[in-house]
Amino acid sequence: MIEDDLIISAHDEVAIRQRLLLVAMGREPADLAIEVGRLLAVHANHWMENQEIVISGRRIAYVGPLGSYRGTVAKRVSYPQLSAVPGFGEVHKHIESTHLTPEYEAALVLPRGNTWTCEASHEFANVNGTRNTEFWQKARLAGSPLKIFIQPGSAVPPSAWEESGGYYDYDEQKQFLRDDLSVTGLDEVMDWPSVWDPDNPGYARMWGMIRATFEMRGVVEGHGSGLVDPHDISAFAAAGLSSDHEVWALDEAWDRLMRGLFTELRPFSYDAIIPGLIARGLKDWSNIAFTTDDRSASDTLRDGASDHNVRHAIHHGLSPEIAIQCATINPARHMRIDQWVGSITPGRYADIVLLDDVASISIAHVYADGRLVSKGKAFTAPIPAIDWPDWATRTMNIGRVLSADDFAIRAEPGRETMNAAVLRPFHWNEDFLTLQLPVVDGLVQRDPAQMITKWSLVDRYRGDGAVSAMFWTGCGPADPDTALACSVAHDSHNVWCIGSSDAAMAKAVNQLQEINGGWVLVHHGEVVAHIHLEVAGLMTARTAEALDAETQAFLARAAEVTWMYQPAAMNRWKPGFPEFLIFATLTCSPWRWVLVAPSERAPNGFVNVQTGETHKVVW
Repeated sequence: MIEDDLIISAHDEVAIRQRLLLVAMGREPADLAIEVGRLLAVHANHWMENQEIVISGRRIAYVGPLGSYRGTVAKRVSYPQLSAVPGFGEVHKHIESTHLTPEYEAALVLPRGNTWTCEASHEFANVNGTRNTEFWQKARLAGSPLKIFIQPGSAVPPSAWEESGGYYDYDEQKQFLRDDLSVTGLDEVMDWPSVWDPDNPGYARMWGMIRATFEMRGVVEGHGSGLVDPHDISAFAAAGLSSDHEVWALDEAWDRLMRGLFTELRPFSYDAIIPGLIARGLKDWSNIAFTTDDRSASDTLRDGASDHNVRHAIHHGLSPEIAIQCATINPARHMRIDQWVGSITPGRYADIVLLDDVASISIAHVYADGRLVSKGKAFTAPIPAIDWPDWATRTMNIGRVLSADDFAIRAEPGRETMNAAVLRPFHWNEDFLTLQLPVVDGLVQRDPAQMITKWSLVDRYRGDGAVSAMFWTGCGPADPDTALACSVAHDSHNVWCIGSSDAAMAKAVNQLQEINGGWVLVHHGEVVAHIHLEVAGLMTARTAEALDAETQAFLARAAEVTWMYQPAAMNRWKPGFPEFLIFATLTCSPWRWVLVAPSERAPNGFVNVQTGETHKVVW
């Protein structure tokens, strides 16, 4: 008998369906029938009363009125007071941002209704691009009920001025789609200048991946941050980029819908967008889905997973039925995987969320692959034991022990001051700031009076210990001999470090190497806290509760640090521990001047990723 899974050939899929149709006809016995009081038929947005769901193996063979199935069933379970809706799906999510490996991600999100995820896979891919699909399939092959559909990353590497642990082009993308049914398309195309500008050094690579996706009938996902002009939005759609999840305001959402873009809404924008779309009389919500994108394990424990997205949309005025469609059939259709997930219908995986209250999305039980996996918020299925290999856990290849001298910024001989290029977090300005900084013993100094500290990127792939450093304002530690280092740095995931002294920065990065990735905090010259993210420097093979406990202990020590804060630099961020800095190395639109780890095209790491112009950090 063929093991029924996504990680099979099309030939095996045919064999599975040949048996399934015999079960549907009552000619072969079924394994399980689930009887429910109501069932939401998401294709029609219609509640059916007193239904039975007949299951063979991991899939649904038959759905009909209670008692109507004419075949034999090995076991029946009855939930007459509960309402059945399809397992919720994530149209765009970085599981790495939960900071849990897939088997522990499953244990966290399945009781919260999330039974399938489209993994936007440019995080692990930038750490180890060669083993990317193998990584995401390991948990499923070991028995995890969470289905992960893989979208190889367009941002591997994120821009032509960066290097990482992966490189994807036409050949790689075509092979991904040709060889694996679980691969759905191309992950978010973020490097917009590489799409529209033929002179951009990333142009050929980007269009090679898009072409391969077209050839294999895959889906090209977009990332349209900062695109508000109708010509830009039209160009974005004309390029074949099918969707956008970087939607912050009502007009942005409306403009994208009017130009045929599948619009993926993140919860922080619901309050502005959902009531606005209702007020504008939007009749057809089929081109909208809800997406999590990035959410930590701690936040998921507190707020929920896909259930939170649906509940939050209902809170802002959407009917429960439409909200459920936006987390089930809509994303499944868009990703062209609705033959497997997105509805409680024959042929699909038996992923069923049983609600004791629809309006509040109160979950009583979840079935995945035809198995009961939760009771309330408790995961009741076994978590597969995976011995993650060295290629997943030994990824911190800095190659040497760093010293304070590696982070020093040298002045020109005889100078008492130097001009310095200065950035702030999320620096979308056309140009960098230029400030004058003092020189002591031939080294350019920080200036705490102007809230200027030092920021660095360390290459962790080549093994040569290359470091780039420059000055930043409005963030980082104000206390002396204090530094924060992390191996989560979207999207190349080199090591970043910010600190008030070069010695503290070296100590933090060296400790980060010792623990194989995560977070390290040095305060007053001593390592005082760390978070282990030993898998790819992005995730940990532990429960969400264990990671949260370590995170809360880390944050408690971080609360003892005095952090610089400048409201203009932080936008919506609050004072305190600057977790947002994991996103501060993004090189996608609308970023311009960015510090990256030293590369051939940007030897000192300071580059305008829109134009390719480089500049000295001091002069």
